[in-house]
Amino acid sequence: QVQLVESGGGLVQAGGSLRLSCVVSGRDFSSYTMGWFRQAPGKGREFVATIARSGITYYAGSVKGRFTISRDNAKNTLYLQMNSLKPEDTAVYYCAADDGPLGRLEVRPLEYDYWGQGTQVTVSS
Repeated sequence: QVQLVESGGGLVQAGGSLRLSCVVSGRDFSSYTMGWFRQAPGKGREFVATIARSGITYYAGSVKGRFTISRDNAKNTLYLQMNSLKPEDTAVYYCAADDGPLGRLEVRPLEYDYWGQGTQVTVSS
């Protein structure tokens, strides 16, 4: 029912920046906990960042200080601003929505109900 459409991925040099967007369908976006996850070849899906309905955020240690998650409820859009990119950031990035009643920070992928198709981010050295 709920669809998430991601954009903004691409190729960037190490040290560069990229902003990912995720547009979410429906009228309940503002009530969702939202998250970004990534998956590199041969690796499992890794938590990147989450933002609660209140706007508070939490980041994986590997990206803290470099990435910023944000949301624009008026546009039903989630963002991930990625700065100081490193080759190890190369992965398919997925946005996800958790429609649970608590609306709090969530790092567990199994707790998310809806997922985008993923967008490729490649960081060259």
